[in-house]
Amino acid sequence: MAQASIFEQILDPANRADPYPLYAELRKTPVARQPDGSYVVSTYDEIVALLHDRRVSSDPRSRPELAGAARSLPLPFISRDPPEHDRLRDLATQPFGPPCTPGRVEGMRPWLTETTDELIDNLAGRHRIDIVDDFAYPLPVTAICRLLGVPREDQPRFHRWADAQVETADPTTGTFAERQHRRDRISAELGAYLDGLAAADARQPGDDLISGLLTDTGPYAPMARADLLSTCALLLVAGHETTVNLIANGMLTLLRHPGVLDRLRREPDVIVALVEELLRYEPPVQLLSSRSALADIDIAGTTIPRGSPVTLMLAAGSRDPGRFPDPDRFDPDRADNVHLGFGSGIHYCYGAPLARVETQVALPALAHRLVNPRLVADPPPYRPNPTLRGPRHLLVDIDGVAPATGAAARERVLRPAPG
Repeated sequence: MAQASIFEQILDPANRADPYPLYAELRKTPVARQPDGSYVVSTYDEIVALLHDRRVSSDPRSRPELAGAARSLPLPFISRDPPEHDRLRDLATQPFGPPCTPGRVEGMRPWLTETTDELIDNLAGRHRIDIVDDFAYPLPVTAICRLLGVPREDQPRFHRWADAQVETADPTTGTFAERQHRRDRISAELGAYLDGLAAADARQPGDDLISGLLTDTGPYAPMARADLLSTCALLLVAGHETTVNLIANGMLTLLRHPGVLDRLRREPDVIVALVEELLRYEPPVQLLSSRSALADIDIAGTTIPRGSPVTLMLAAGSRDPGRFPDPDRFDPDRADNVHLGFGSGIHYCYGAPLARVETQVALPALAHRLVNPRLVADPPPYRPNPTLRGPRHLLVDIDGVAPATGAAARERVLRPAPG
């Protein structure tokens, strides 16, 4: 039997805990043709060039096996090429966040602080916790539901939909066409639910994102209902799964670097740079495997032929020693940290502003309130998905939970008791 290629070894779940030595091997051939005719790109400059190259398509309809395929919902804008992408992204950005509506995401900080403290309060009395199940999963899905105006009792349904959507991003689970068909079936179910929310918001708009999309009066507005549903379904995954991994990877990294953990407790302002370094060092999105070449592309001495699938190894690029000095060192003081944690170019992660704010709130709270946290197993068990990489569980032993401090805690103390 032929020996597995470097890329095939990266896809193997057995190597999920530490793929970075394999990334270093992969970078020795910046643009590597695979046995199936696809191309894997692993060095920083080449990845950035292709992320900004209009000859690289993000639209699965450019693949022959999916041309003309029927869909229950239109493709989300991140899976379209210009000019469709540009028009829809502009519409989606208007009510969501910076630069058009900077107050929406930033305005969630007090609520996120209170929700974070409530989740940590629930850990009181326990001496072993799971950072993933007890904290990193419920926080983002609660935030997404609040942003979209989803009733609290429906949040478990969104959790299941998010998990199912994430599975379709795993390139090891069937063919590209099979994954797209599974994604479409899930989107149909999610879209039907979101359509009910949109109908209610159309009758009585609120301050949620769906209402904002429905009432937008800017250029190209209003967004068509089907595109609105597709955009909200996208946000469920883009703003949820990335944050789950970012928080879990972040806490794991801090526990492996106790000096940085202590520094975060002493210097809360370091959190902004620390999150950016996490996005470089242990990114939640490791690779993009849904690109294809619309023309012959010459890059790094290799020609990628028209029609070829292209995989961009973002995590390998963010540890490229040609771009980042001492790239395997976790350094919150790193200068010029233009990482690829959320991609680059026109398809830069739509949910990035929310993921950043959530993590900037979550990690300091965990650092301050978990008393003497210790890893139970290192490495922890990882989910098999090579694209959205993170621990399936992150068991931590603690000596207790410290009381919450700050405005959110004071508000809870002063709040009148029910009844």
